[in-house]
Amino acid sequence: MICWLQITSGRGPDECCWVAAQIVKQIVNEALSKGYKAHILQTIPSTAPDIFKSALVAVEGEDIHTFISTWEGTIQWIGKSMFRPDHKRKNWFAGVNSLNPPEESHIKTGEIKVESMKSSGPGGQHVNKTESAIRVTHIPTGVVAVAREERSQHLNRKLALSRLYEKIKQDKEGVKLKLQKERWSYHNELERGNPVRVYKGSDFTLKKS
Repeated sequence: MICWLQITSGRGPDECCWVAAQIVKQIVNEALSKGYKAHILQTIPSTAPDIFKSALVAVEGEDIHTFISTWEGTIQWIGKSMFRPDHKRKNWFAGVNSLNPPEESHIKTGEIKVESMKSSGPGGQHVNKTESAIRVTHIPTGVVAVAREERSQHLNRKLALSRLYEKIKQDKEGVKLKLQKERWSYHNELERGNPVRVYKGSDFTLKKS
């Protein structure tokens, strides 16, 4: 079984992007230590070196549901900003969301129409002004999926395809296509409360409950 984990800074500042990068390392290392395969599919860098606005990690292995569930949700880091030493804030957040990878063998490439478009919606100065948003359409069924939350067209394409295949799979199984509202706009909906994990310090140590 393969699962994708989307790690996002939630449009947060560089401190949150640093947290996202640490989460990526933790996920990969922990997965490998448990005997799973794990690798980074793509990262979207921030303004400072080695920190990420978001990333996509693939985890593969038998019975990985429990492992995935321990990561999915909001991750909190408690620590002093390494970018702004005088900043008083000490709590920073990033998020982890799971996705099913596209089952490309079930759908022919020629059956999919891929379109780029400009992102839209709330966000003020953070709204994406370039044509990085992606809309994919399954021509035989008319099923459409969109990804606009990332600033990378390539990552939005991966996310959109994942969503399209998930919709088609649910449709084939007779499941009503009533996904949770804005389920796929996770990058813009990072919850700051109820973290599933809390880390602290510059060495990103897991805080015991």
